[in-house]
Amino acid sequence: MRILAAAILLAMAASPALARESLGVFDGWAAFRDPASGNSPPRCYAISETTGGDGGYATVGFWPAARVRAQVHIRLPRAMTPGTGTLSIGSRRFTMMVRGRGMWARDARMDAAIVAAMRGERSMTATAGSWSGRWVLTGTATAIDAAALGCARS
Repeated sequence: MRILAAAILLAMAASPALARESLGVFDGWAAFRDPASGNSPPRCYAISETTGGDGGYATVGFWPAARVRAQVHIRLPRAMTPGTGTLSIGSRRFTMMVRGRGMWARDARMDAAIVAAMRGERSMTATAGSWSGRWVLTGTATAIDAAALGCARS
């Protein structure tokens, strides 16, 4: 159910002309590929909604045309004051940038460290302002790998 809700949110944000391709569902995570369309190059991502179902979700995205690989994005359920938030994975803490409804790593190096931590832990928690969201990481590694492979053919 969480995956379905997250997929619906992304479908509403995407152009109706795009035919999203499911790359699979892996426990609490799923992977999708949005094919190239018009001026939009293909993109792939792994995605999961928070365990509380509050509208927050996490993605790990791949945009080959922009040379973006494994970019972590936390979509917040509501806009927050710009500043920083924290992503906690096991004993690791990452200070992330908060802008509007998004929480982002500082750079590609931090994205890589976050993805490595996600692969080895059971859960992660994000906090921004008064909001806190939690994800179970079972299936994350497989979903990320499926997203990476889905865009490898681009």
